[in-house]
Amino acid sequence: EGRLTTYVGYDCTAPSLHVGHLLSIMMLHWLQATGGKPITLMGGGTTKVGDPSFRSDERPLLGPEQIQTNIDGMQRVFAQYLDYGDGRAVMLNNAEWLDSLNYLDFLRDIGRHFSINRMLSFESVKSRLDREQSLSFLEFNYMILQAYDFRELAQRHGCRLQMGGSDQWGNIVNGIDLTRRVLDGEIWGLTSPLLTTSDGRKMGKSAGGAVWLNGAMLSPYEFWQFWRNTEDADVARFLALFTDLPMAEVRRLGALHRLRRAGALRQGAAERARVSTAESVAATLRPRTSADHSALRSDRRGCRPGRRPGRRMGGGCPSGSCGQCHRPVRSRVPALIAGSGQRLDPTAPGGYLPGGHHLDLGPDHGQEGQLQRAPLL
Repeated sequence: EGRLTTYVGYDCTAPSLHVGHLLSIMMLHWLQATGGKPITLMGGGTTKVGDPSFRSDERPLLGPEQIQTNIDGMQRVFAQYLDYGDGRAVMLNNAEWLDSLNYLDFLRDIGRHFSINRMLSFESVKSRLDREQSLSFLEFNYMILQAYDFRELAQRHGCRLQMGGSDQWGNIVNGIDLTRRVLDGEIWGLTSPLLTTSDGRKMGKSAGGAVWLNGAMLSPYEFWQFWRNTEDADVARFLALFTDLPMAEVRRLGALHRLRRAGALRQGAAERARVSTAESVAATLRPRTSADHSALRSDRRGCRPGRRPGRRMGGGCPSGSCGQCHRPVRSRVPALIAGSGQRLDPTAPGGYLPGGHHLDLGPDHGQEGQLQRAPLL
């Protein structure tokens, strides 16, 4: 009941977010569009520790100046997607409460609510230990600090929902458990699956590296090219996730992809049929064997009356008048091509077939033809 206040936390490890963060930003965008109050939490405090989730090594430690520079760059990104102002979206920095913590008080009041056994069971930690890669005590404290963030936001701003990627599930569950124990209130967590492209690549990366959302780190043209090169199979899904287009329009555009794919399949079938026909012509116009040459020399000495018409290639009566020999193969080629739906260009030497096949009939058109690859007209 009432207005739902929700937060997503972002560590300040770079001066910009990238396309991999865009799904969580759009989740906040749609929350605001449907009447909710989004909180973007800058990790000015937790960035000093570094999130170890699903990493093989410890994150580089950043100084306060670099962290503040990164926050400034990230704020420019959020302003493109969320409406900040009185009663609308809120941007906070967890350094506001983490930097002033008393360590002994924190261990006594907060640390006692965490079970080491349970923390070790989370996949983000377990996978690192299973690979026999070290996990420092500093990194191990990260999930406690993030859980404390949820407790502070619930107490200060009435936040009841934390959203994030599936890699944050363990941290979110810890925050829910801590807040329920300390504040005795109902709160929830929501995670989104890791977004990948249709060919299995992790969303947010390109051949040139990360696809940044800040124009100072990636030009608008390169950003446009990244989306322009999206696979057809991903278009409808990405339009639904990353745009404000009505779903009816998204479905219509997705149907265009399916129609295009069906057309491509039909075109591919037709091309395979043309190639098969061209191969049949090539088989008919095979190179002469020694027996063919011997028969041709015999024909040049004159036809033998009463002889059964032969089937050898390139034969035929030298005078063209006896009517008992088969016509030369060159006279059958156009019929073969025409019967298969192919077209021969009579203006080209030997002729070109569609699909880039060149029909070479030889300089006097009395030799055996050959089917060769050639540039398309």
